Amino acid sequence: MEPTPMPEPMRRAVNQLVSEAVERCQEVMSYAASDVARDWKRMTLYRATDAADTMDSVAMLIAAYCEHVGMAPETLRGYLQLSQQHSRADGPQEEDRAHLAGLLGETEPVDTDELVRMMYGRGQHQAQAAQQPEDAPEVLFTMACLHGLRAKLCDDLSSLDRFPPEVAAMARKVTEALEVPEPATA
Repeated sequence: MEPTPMPEPMRRAVNQLVSEAVERCQEVMSYAASDVARDWKRMTLYRATDAADTMDSVAMLIAAYCEHVGMAPETLRGYLQLSQQHSRADGPQEEDRAHLAGLLGETEPVDTDELVRMMYGRGQHQAQAAQQPEDAPEVLFTMACLHGLRAKLCDDLSSLDRFPPEVAAMARKVTEALEVPEPATA
């Protein structure tokens, strides 16, 4: 089978949707900042679910195209990873509660399910890591890029002041990199 590129209108639609989802993810990080703590529960849930819904739209658009060009249904189901699907309508599951218990240092749930135990352990590991400065380069870089991009797009560089100093410094570098150079005058 000869590979074909994604049709241009579809590529642009996918790029627009992914851009919207990334913006919502940046807002999740922003609302998680300490100075907006009064509203963090509501706003982080709104923006996280907005991002998830938008990425779901991306997946369904691509799936509709695959279906349109004749992809076998079983192949499409496999690509959609349907076994990983989790409905928000069902609310938090035992593995979610176990993850939270591990994060908060609470007692391990009395459950023999391997996934529940694994999620509790993940929460414990993340809680231990949270005792140290946030120095995972990929996390700091992601935060800096998203916050810097948002500050530049909104022309609000002062918004970077509410983030940890190392993130704010990198985010300022991102905004500088996004500067449009002035044409040289002769």
